[in-house]
Amino acid sequence: MTVQRSAGILMHPTSLPSSYCIGDLGPAAYRFADFLNQAGARLWQVLPLGPTGYGESPYASLSTFAGNPYLISLEMLVQDGLLSDSQLQNPPCEKTGRVNYAAVRSWKMPLIGKAAEAFLRKSKNEKFETFCRENSWWLEDFALFSVVKEYFDRKAVQEKVSDSRWNRYWDKDIALRRKAAVKRWTSEYGSRIEIVKAEQFFFFQQWQNLKKYVNDRNIRIIGDIPIFVSPESADLWADRSLFHADSDGIPTVVSGVPPDYFSTTGQLWGNPLYRWEAHEADGFSWWIRRIQGLLKMVDIIRIDHFRGFEACWEIPAGAETAENGRWVKAPGEKLFEAVQQQLGDIPILAEDLGVITKEVNALRDRFGFPGMKVLQFAFEYDGKGKLNTANSFLPFHYTRNAVVYTGTHDNDTTRGWYRSLSDGERDLVRRYLARPDDDIVWDLIREGMRSVALYAVFPMQDLLDLDSSARMNLPSTVGDANWSWKMGEEGMNGFTASRFMAMAAMYGRLE
Repeated sequence: MTVQRSAGILMHPTSLPSSYCIGDLGPAAYRFADFLNQAGARLWQVLPLGPTGYGESPYASLSTFAGNPYLISLEMLVQDGLLSDSQLQNPPCEKTGRVNYAAVRSWKMPLIGKAAEAFLRKSKNEKFETFCRENSWWLEDFALFSVVKEYFDRKAVQEKVSDSRWNRYWDKDIALRRKAAVKRWTSEYGSRIEIVKAEQFFFFQQWQNLKKYVNDRNIRIIGDIPIFVSPESADLWADRSLFHADSDGIPTVVSGVPPDYFSTTGQLWGNPLYRWEAHEADGFSWWIRRIQGLLKMVDIIRIDHFRGFEACWEIPAGAETAENGRWVKAPGEKLFEAVQQQLGDIPILAEDLGVITKEVNALRDRFGFPGMKVLQFAFEYDGKGKLNTANSFLPFHYTRNAVVYTGTHDNDTTRGWYRSLSDGERDLVRRYLARPDDDIVWDLIREGMRSVALYAVFPMQDLLDLDSSARMNLPSTVGDANWSWKMGEEGMNGFTASRFMAMAAMYGRLE
């Protein structure tokens, strides 16, 4: 596929309509692909697809290489003869409304486990054996980690222990991956380990089938790769030497960002930071495998927190906020040179938001990565009716090599954002657009569409003009509202599709 001026929609699969507690890779995903095609959208952007951990955040995955089993379609498993229709009756969740993660864990995942057991009882499956063999370098560690974590999480609940992290609560021999412990756990829980592998096989088979369907309609998928891994992950457990951690695997410094637009005390993410010298000594092979693996799943990679490849905000472990950190240089140029040498020129988008310096811009431009422009950040108001015309998020500053958004998964919906503005700020937006505010969200979509940016991507919530109740995430918070928005079936309607198509056509974004 050639790189052409295009428009797209940001919509994570968990937000797709579903009767089974959470959006998945089943029939609704195919209907959404048809909706994208009907709308003239040539890009579908998703969030990270890994198994979620703390707070169900896609950015706190239990593995950087594994897929999220929550997304496995039960209906597809019925079609494969691994479940019966009767087993899907009376799901403990509403078809519409928010994702019910508790029901996903207590009802859906046991069904997927039963399907895996049925699958493993069948005769030899060459595709499954090939999948396990080709992915053994991460799958073996992840499957064992998942089983051990499940065991100690249950034990922590029984003993009323609040902190069940592997490097604080697990038996030390398996926490430190001592050979005898790994051998014992693998032998004793071998059948459960195979179930985890089968679940991963289900995910990747369903995802690749969906991806082919999407690509066949001339739509490219933008996939997200978080710069950091979760402290509660198979990645840190299996490769402690690649991270700043003590002998017990406990991070000594953690990630975050200083005070910014989203938080006056900064954002304390808590991810372990990389020992970049170890990565460089190994030719950045872990990173190359990570990017190569994602390229098999998506067509374009969006790197979250790109500025961390120039310098990371390093916070002492145990700090309560991100305020007292420091910038520590990272070898971004060497890393991307190694990636190019191994994989060639690959399509990467850089999430260059936050505290951006000339050095970050130079790194982005050195490799020609498009940066991000967010319209919600464009309208700086001085309280006297004047606009800060130097603001780089204003469309007249854009260059072609950029991706424009109304907002991202971390922003309020555009309708919610507009309502939160003062009267003066709303007046400023109206005067800039030279439009009244009766259709302000689509006016901002139009502004992005007609900009010179190569790509224009908009959250599905904005196409539906939804208010703050449909917000995907509020940074620096953990709660049931985050990551749980789910669209109703009526969202994929012909009127919205035709409106988007007409605008994409008007501004040259149809291939």
